[in-house]
Amino acid sequence: MTAWVPQSCTLPTAEQPLRVAQFDALFAERLTGISRPDRLRLQMRLTGGQGAEETVRDLVARESGCCSFFTFTVHPGPEQILVDIAVDGTHEGVLDALQKRAAAAAARDVP
Repeated sequence: MTAWVPQSCTLPTAEQPLRVAQFDALFAERLTGISRPDRLRLQMRLTGGQGAEETVRDLVARESGCCSFFTFTVHPGPEQILVDIAVDGTHEGVLDALQKRAAAAAARDVP
């Protein structure tokens, strides 16, 4: 967990495991693909459906609030939601860790 929760995150430490669990659940339930267009961008494809867009937008808005180095762009569609995540060069390692965590959760092998 700590690899993608850097010291610059302002979410209270006690709340961090819950946020990680929320991302893990999202990845496990909806992640269908991950791509890395460049070293500072990650794209995730999630299944759409009832309430999916609202759930994604709520989670990324809360994450942006405590980890302002993330830039999330949500591209909704009827059957798929594309989430584009960008960071600055200082936080490339955080993006790497997020990608690994997402892949593990999608494989139902959450560490």
